[in-house]
Amino acid sequence: MKRLRCYKQIIFHLTFLLCFWKYSSAHLRYSIPEESASGTIIGNIIKDLEIDFKSLESRGFRVIAGTKQQLLQVNHKTGALFINDIIDREAICDRDKACLLSFKIVIENPLEIHQGEIEIIDINDNSPAFPDKTKILDISESTPIGSRFPLDAAYDPDFGVNSLKSYQLNRNDHFVLEVEERSKKSKIPVLVLQKSLDRETRQKLDLLLSAIDGGNPPKSGNMNVTITVVDFNDNAPVFVEQMYTVTLEENAPLGTLVLKLNASDLDDGSNGDVRYAFRSSVHSKVSELFQLDDYSGEITVKGVIDFEEEEFYEFDVKATDSGQVPISGYCNVLIKIKDMNDNAPLIEVTSLTSSIFEDVKPGTEVGIISITDLDSGVNSKITCSLSYKMHFELKPSHQENVYSLVTISRLDRESVAQYNITITAKDFGYPSLSSYETVLVHVLDVNDNHPRFLQDPYVFYIEENNAPGAAIITISAVDADANENALITYYLKENDVLDKPVVHFLSINSYNGQVFSFTSFDFEEMKNCSFSVIAKDSGVPPLSSTVTVKVFILDKNDNPPVFVFPLTTNGTAVVEETIPRNVKAGHIVTRIRAYDADVGYNALLSFSLEDATDLSLFNVGKYTGEIKTLRSIAESDINVQKMVILVKDGGSVSFSASATVIVTATENTEVHALSEVKRFATPEDEESKVTFYLIIVLSSVSFLFIVTILTLIVFQCRKAYHSLLHKKYLGDTDYTEVSGSLFHSYQYQTADIVLFGIHFFFFFLNPQAISKQLRNVFKI
Repeated sequence: MKRLRCYKQIIFHLTFLLCFWKYSSAHLRYSIPEESASGTIIGNIIKDLEIDFKSLESRGFRVIAGTKQQLLQVNHKTGALFINDIIDREAICDRDKACLLSFKIVIENPLEIHQGEIEIIDINDNSPAFPDKTKILDISESTPIGSRFPLDAAYDPDFGVNSLKSYQLNRNDHFVLEVEERSKKSKIPVLVLQKSLDRETRQKLDLLLSAIDGGNPPKSGNMNVTITVVDFNDNAPVFVEQMYTVTLEENAPLGTLVLKLNASDLDDGSNGDVRYAFRSSVHSKVSELFQLDDYSGEITVKGVIDFEEEEFYEFDVKATDSGQVPISGYCNVLIKIKDMNDNAPLIEVTSLTSSIFEDVKPGTEVGIISITDLDSGVNSKITCSLSYKMHFELKPSHQENVYSLVTISRLDRESVAQYNITITAKDFGYPSLSSYETVLVHVLDVNDNHPRFLQDPYVFYIEENNAPGAAIITISAVDADANENALITYYLKENDVLDKPVVHFLSINSYNGQVFSFTSFDFEEMKNCSFSVIAKDSGVPPLSSTVTVKVFILDKNDNPPVFVFPLTTNGTAVVEETIPRNVKAGHIVTRIRAYDADVGYNALLSFSLEDATDLSLFNVGKYTGEIKTLRSIAESDINVQKMVILVKDGGSVSFSASATVIVTATENTEVHALSEVKRFATPEDEESKVTFYLIIVLSSVSFLFIVTILTLIVFQCRKAYHSLLHKKYLGDTDYTEVSGSLFHSYQYQTADIVLFGIHFFFFFLNPQAISKQLRNVFKI
């Protein structure tokens, strides 16, 4: 019966845990390489959110992606999140930033919204590429050693380590390769002449320039560079500066001079006549915004310059002479855009009454607002308005741009305790600029609201073995009033103290509502308790409210397993069993029985074979405790086998106990049994004495069992009879008895008790068990 009550408590508390389970939102993060095939599974949303599949069938479930393209899909049966379409990181994300795709998981009934994001990991799927596959350079044979010839930079759309890392030039006698890093995004390959060219020896050089990224394995792109050695015009134009840096204000008028370039050529005549032009690799956006005069080298504004669109522009300019074989020089231009901060109206709150009573009359002045604008003319003319016009308005004064903030209707603090009033000042310029200022006005109140508890009733769950004197729960109430009128004190209701002795061990902090226990709760002794709390404010006169508090005690794993069989004596549980040597595999040697005073997983016991003389001969049932033979006993096996059986509960920090089982294998079971009797019983009188006690025990147990079964059957039939009468006169209702924490019908309860009695009866009919008990009792 005790075990039955324990099982009922287990199901009762499992039911309460399921009923009061609270869902919480989570934030998921996944990562997946780009270009993954359609259908690639990213993760399982349901498992990662730890959502029960069964409860999800009755709820709406969908995934909302943050992009217009349907890149993601979810399997509503399994919860698998997979790719719907191949994702190209270079198409959807900035090259120099981490690529994150945000999505939301929406679950309905009740509504839950979980955030998630997927990091698209860049793979090395792009090779560096040059603007042109072939580059032809005309270089005079008189070009001095050390001359530099910048080439078009390669571009790699990949991110991070997979982006462009280095250049390589095939081995030759005349040129070496250097790389100029003009900015974080720009690596320019430069050919440097290390040996003079001789047209008469060699008229053309074919070089191979390779751009290599940092991927694994790396990818590369090539550009064929053809060097044509020409004669006569042996001086290239040279800029005064290799790199020009200039600052330009945004919204600069068209035609504004930005920079004047100056390049000189030491040659005479047409060989020294210089023309300027953008390099072919210059982005089209630069040519749309700026114009370069090819004769004077002046760069002027051609389009609208917007700082918010681009903070700087960097490009290359070449200067080419007019020789028969033109030669070019190069420079880099960096134009920084300066942000122009136009003047918006300035709002100043000259004076403000931050708190007013709710019963003030309409027309009461709350504050004075003064507005100024540093601009002049029409740009300094200002209009002023309020965002909240229900209870307040701005009245202009005789002084320009000075306003009074006044009330226009009565206030109600119970509806609005404070007002965030936003004042908007807007000038008449083109385009018009606006400023905003928010003032906070508090409304004072009288004591006209009762304290209100956040929950009614309060239900708390606390674990047993709590520390005495520590706070176990907190009761909280709110009051719509303010200041002293909202200052709440808490009391335990006296009537409950008289009605329920458990409240004698409770105390409440009158200021914060923390409830303390002066004793430690024991789940095995008390499952729940309830009491009432009064919340009273400090107004004049004070107002109060009462709430019922229900506290349910949760079980902790504080009881170790205890062996029922074998009995524990002096902290040691030992059982000796005898089996014939000719038993087959699967023979049941004995059964270890144990129980745990806890409930739930804390009382879920499992058995294991901790140690044995021969681990290959026996095993123990994990949940039954039955010790069986794994194989037949061989002649080489020793006669006496010793095992240590460990039983553990299912708590998070589990307890365990161990029992020792000694099994003796004999050639003849009957001879062995006789020898055992002779060894423990002296003469014939001792044998008859054991037989006499055995008969008495068996008869008593049989009689008690029959009487118990008959009594229970009569009791259950009587209940069934009353149940039928109840249905007959009170209606046909499906009545189920509630006992402890388990719910059973009468028929099931009766069957359960009968089975338990039969099991108990056959346990005592076990000759070995009875003989063992008698030996322990009479010390035979």
